[in-house]
Amino acid sequence: MKNPHEEGKIQMETTDLLKKVRHIEIKARGLSRNIFAGEYHSAFKGRGMAFSEVREYQYGDDLRDIDWNVTARYNRPYVKIFEEERELTVMLMIDVSESLGFGSRKVLKRDMVAEIAATLAFSAIQNNDKIGVLFFTDKVEKFIPPKKGKKHILFIIREILGFTPESSGTDLNMALRYMTNAIKKRCTTFLISDFIDSDDYKKALQIANRKHDVVAIQVYDQLSTELLPVGLMKVRDPETGEERWINTSSRKVRESYQNWWNGLRNNMNYAFRQSGVDSVSVSTESDYVRALLQLFQQRK
Repeated sequence: MKNPHEEGKIQMETTDLLKKVRHIEIKARGLSRNIFAGEYHSAFKGRGMAFSEVREYQYGDDLRDIDWNVTARYNRPYVKIFEEERELTVMLMIDVSESLGFGSRKVLKRDMVAEIAATLAFSAIQNNDKIGVLFFTDKVEKFIPPKKGKKHILFIIREILGFTPESSGTDLNMALRYMTNAIKKRCTTFLISDFIDSDDYKKALQIANRKHDVVAIQVYDQLSTELLPVGLMKVRDPETGEERWINTSSRKVRESYQNWWNGLRNNMNYAFRQSGVDSVSVSTESDYVRALLQLFQQRK
């Protein structure tokens, strides 16, 4: 027999989710149409070339573009003209590990990741691109193959907002390897994460960026960058569940934490530089719109 209380709870959660979907659709659609349309179009234009037409050879044309069949037919040289392919395949690699559930002031990291992903999704669809999603923790949680269309985008948005992962850890190596092998055609991949991962993912990132065009977006919370001296504090690792007491009044404890955070950021930035990956870091207290525009500008 169904529990009326449980049914009511599920219905309420569904209603709340639909409200969130609608809110983020309106916001993200407006941003992608009014702010990002031209920037996205020029920053992530197609890297391939498609045949358009032939015309007579002109001085300065590349001899490699001569169409020998047409040249033989008309007994004078003709060249092939190519156009840049505007259509892209876009993959959103979204970290859904438990560390994204942290947020000290304005918003959870998870919520900002969702808004960024939704905005990129709407920007892609307005450019007539295919878009897919890979949700990952320390395993592949869900893979949505790239497709076009508003119905597909809204399905993706619902998944971004309502997806519940089975695992809690983070494995960027595994996620990057999976994406590299799963998508055969070259694509633009947005890797959105807080990049809190103890393993070295540089090699996997290099391989992924050689085959695809990988762009990294780090979302972090300002409070996580340092320990404030507030005395004895109970802390919990969201990905392992481990709990411990620490004395934040101790300078040694604060310095140790600072070293850990600085090491994490340095390793991340080193991996990006070595892999040739464009990147941007966004604080949950800052404006992600400005950060994305900065990212688009640096790619022109």
